[in-house]
Amino acid sequence: MIEDTRRIRIAAALLTDGRQRLLLVRKRGATWFMLPGGKIEPGEGPLEALVRELQEELGLDARPGASRYCGQFAAPAANEPGFMVEAELFTLPLDGEPKPAAEIAEMTWLDPGTVPTLPLAPLMREHVVPLWRTLATETPR
Repeated sequence: MIEDTRRIRIAAALLTDGRQRLLLVRKRGATWFMLPGGKIEPGEGPLEALVRELQEELGLDARPGASRYCGQFAAPAANEPGFMVEAELFTLPLDGEPKPAAEIAEMTWLDPGTVPTLPLAPLMREHVVPLWRTLATETPR
């Protein structure tokens, strides 16, 4: 089997707070806001990669047993022209206070009652925001 080198496999988390706001991050040198997470390394499972990335990028100790798998989604990569990002998405309860670290330059919260005005990565616009809004309506407040 020939590996598709134009695909970037990532694991990402829909992290929400008690008000159902969604945590977004922007990497250094990038314009686009996206979900916390990152590339899945060889020999690593998606959830394992996500736990590692959340620790590295935000100083969070994720509890994999509390995760919920949301599915696999694909969209054009925001920071790598000509590539597609293939994301394994999970919801995880937010434990602790996230703090930008490693390559994260900025983080912000997106409120479910507002229209996003931030520059969002294609995966965010096409798949994540609609999914998050659906999940927010399913979750009791």
